[in-house]
Amino acid sequence: MESPPLVPASPARSLSVTSRLLSVVAAAGPSRMGWLDALRGIAALVVVFDHSSYTFLADFRRELMPQFNTSRYGIMVFFLVSGYIIPASLERRGCVRTFWIGRMFRVYPLWAAVVAVLLALNHLGLLEMRDFGQQSAATVAVAHATMLQELLGTPNLLLVLWTLSYEMAFYLLVVALFTVRLHQRSAAVAVVLAVLAAVSVAAGVVLPASALSGLVGTGPLIAFASISMVVAICCASAGSPLLRGFGGLLGGVPALVLVPFNGTVPLWEGLVILAVMFLGTAVHRAENGQITWRCAAGAAVTVVACAAGSAYWYGDGDHFTRRGWIVAFLLAVLTFGAGLAWRRRCVPRMLTGLGTISYSVYLVHPVLLAVIDGTIGRRRQDSPAREVAFLAVLLPLCLLTHRYVEVPGQTWGRRLARRAQSP
Repeated sequence: MESPPLVPASPARSLSVTSRLLSVVAAAGPSRMGWLDALRGIAALVVVFDHSSYTFLADFRRELMPQFNTSRYGIMVFFLVSGYIIPASLERRGCVRTFWIGRMFRVYPLWAAVVAVLLALNHLGLLEMRDFGQQSAATVAVAHATMLQELLGTPNLLLVLWTLSYEMAFYLLVVALFTVRLHQRSAAVAVVLAVLAAVSVAAGVVLPASALSGLVGTGPLIAFASISMVVAICCASAGSPLLRGFGGLLGGVPALVLVPFNGTVPLWEGLVILAVMFLGTAVHRAENGQITWRCAAGAAVTVVACAAGSAYWYGDGDHFTRRGWIVAFLLAVLTFGAGLAWRRRCVPRMLTGLGTISYSVYLVHPVLLAVIDGTIGRRRQDSPAREVAFLAVLLPLCLLTHRYVEVPGQTWGRRLARRAQSP
């Protein structure tokens, strides 16, 4: 028997209504850099397509992926945008304490809501959670609470959460550089990380996934990382310059070790991810006159060359998979460059609105897909109409989570940050 449609009536009409709502969100939101929001929106849609195509467009996906890795394209755009804006946020505040308050209330409320919904749906039998092997519930919970679970040998509750581990590692590194007054060296950091990635491939360095966890044990590593992270954030937020420097290094050094040596992506790709984020920072510095454009361009050429070369020479992937990664990476860099070139032009409100809710889109869509896979099931034949219908359900849902979860969390964060700055 034919399964009922995902949504009634016309998905196209629902998307049209949603686009108007996105324009309203963009107009009502705070003043932001529209081109960055547009890039976030584009990246979010590409990631959604990458994951939803498993369910609705499996045949098309099999044809596309060897030529263009849509997942890597979307996340590399996200990482470039994060690199551009996150260190600038810290330096604009000039206060590590308010930076961490802002980040926590920006990231955790929706994360907590999505995890709670995921657990509830699993309890109701509407989706099946992944197996965590021998790890206890407490260990899994602590690892996820740090948001470093991808780098601590713990499977992600949701696959998309892996990128948040790299974001958190980047936050720790940015704070470390800021507390020891090396934050202006973004271009040099990007180049060093990219070169290390290329050297690791040239030297044939291949590590198993979660290598450190296998060496010292997942439990002890999670305990050490979680305690270190809490102490690091507290010390880096202190008034004493000595404590701030100690806290920065206590958070930054373990993050720098975990990314290449305990991730599930190859060592070279972990280093490339960090290099890409610091490249975004270097671009921001060039735009604001802190470094020359020649310096930023040199860093960009080095990072792109080392990343593409590492992917090409990496031994465990076939030619077409490498090609798909390289094409995606180059297009991500070009997309960011195009956004930067057009940054002073008017950006369509629908795109900026989509960027405003992009975090909701990123975290909510896999939950909705898991429910569909657990109830309706995946399609045997490609169905573009169902892909459109999925978006017609997803985007209004994300408008709601943004309005009632993200916005209140950010508001509370700003209030707490103001109190933290008060004498």
